[in-house]
Amino acid sequence: MSVQGDGKGLIGHAGAVLLRKCADQTGLTRALGGVFARLGGSPVWDRGVLLAQLAVAITLGATSMRQIALLAHHEPLFGPPPSDSTIRRALEPIGQDELLRSRLARARARIRRHVWDLIAATETGFPWLRVAGKVLTGWIVIDLDATLITAHSDKEGASATFKKGWGFHPLAGWCANTQESLAMLLRTGTAGSNTITDHVRVLSEAIAQIPDGFRAKIWFRIDGAGATHDLVEHMKGLNTTRRTVRFTVGWKITDVDEAAIARLPAGAWQPAVRQDGTVHPHAEVAEVTGLDERAAAWGVRLLVRRVKPSARDARQLTDLEKQTGWKYAIIATNLGPRGLRGVPGSHHLQFVDAVHRDHAEVEDRVRTNKAMGLRNLPSKTWNVNVGWVLAANLAADIDAWTRLLGLHDDAELARAEPQTLRYCLWHLPARLVSHARRHTLKISSTWPWKNAFLTCWQRLSALPAPT
Repeated sequence: MSVQGDGKGLIGHAGAVLLRKCADQTGLTRALGGVFARLGGSPVWDRGVLLAQLAVAITLGATSMRQIALLAHHEPLFGPPPSDSTIRRALEPIGQDELLRSRLARARARIRRHVWDLIAATETGFPWLRVAGKVLTGWIVIDLDATLITAHSDKEGASATFKKGWGFHPLAGWCANTQESLAMLLRTGTAGSNTITDHVRVLSEAIAQIPDGFRAKIWFRIDGAGATHDLVEHMKGLNTTRRTVRFTVGWKITDVDEAAIARLPAGAWQPAVRQDGTVHPHAEVAEVTGLDERAAAWGVRLLVRRVKPSARDARQLTDLEKQTGWKYAIIATNLGPRGLRGVPGSHHLQFVDAVHRDHAEVEDRVRTNKAMGLRNLPSKTWNVNVGWVLAANLAADIDAWTRLLGLHDDAELARAEPQTLRYCLWHLPARLVSHARRHTLKISSTWPWKNAFLTCWQRLSALPAPT
């Protein structure tokens, strides 16, 4: 066998046509372009097309603006690609102009409303969360979490992090139902883990991304970094006559809390349950609200969970934990003892505990978002990096929408992570054939995921335009 580099009509990463088709057919490309058109001027490149192309490249695996050159290979499909300098000029105003960011957010929200209606109309319906064997029908679950992005060179805004690294500390809100990145705030590395203003801002921006028809029931899940009195009061204040907001928040245990735990009778402990509804053999839960004076001061219920400590926990155990042989964790919630209307069994302590523990899946969202552009911020300039973060969020949206609209009934790919989708679909090779002024993209008849590719294309092509 010999290898030659003179093939013609060959297309690598042919899955890009699915991602770009999703962006175009849902109206995202046009909506983004419309926002930039209001700024005036006549750039050579339509900024909506540019952002869509960049998001596609990020989904395919691009980690820098220079790697937009990958799309030069796709010129027969999408036309000439933008240069990295054009990308930079398009991203910089996003970081400079807060009004522009607000308009882009509204455009995303408008298209998201259209997309969620389309998702709800599919055969599988809207992906309501299943926790502890129960379906949270009607509830949109939003997970807030911060992550660290390491800077390997001198970049504006990069600074020391609480883990003694160097880089950035963005805070984001992810939709657990759809795996979309609803809002993300780029912050310096020294940004605090429990900064109330940052949490309130991200919460507000995440809510604004939820379509009106889905805002009636919202559940926020935040780890211990969100356990501030001001944030708890803010979330309680989000309840209105037309919107119900529930939350679970991690709780830093103090001596007062440990004293309340020590007063719990043995009969107060109940076996915890796993996410599939089965009994957890090594964990128990109890309510400590009536015994803990901090619960009344904060106006919340406090639920405590205990597990046998691992060897890794041995050095961090408190005196109470060493004495009892259990490791404790507390969550605060505003969910009343009656539970959720229409969800049988949601009043049980085990259910609330399971819902909050499902928050751990946000780590998967962080990991997958880092696999789509957020592992490294490519520019030395803060404003350009703010624009790149938005492009990475758009990539997460396009990835989620393509799966939910085109692959929703595929057990293997409907909730697959980026690396799996790249292996099966995005990096698929193909041949572009032209005949009678018509272009046809041909993929291998023996490719294991051929039918998934074709079905996804047909479904995306049939999507109605937004009104």
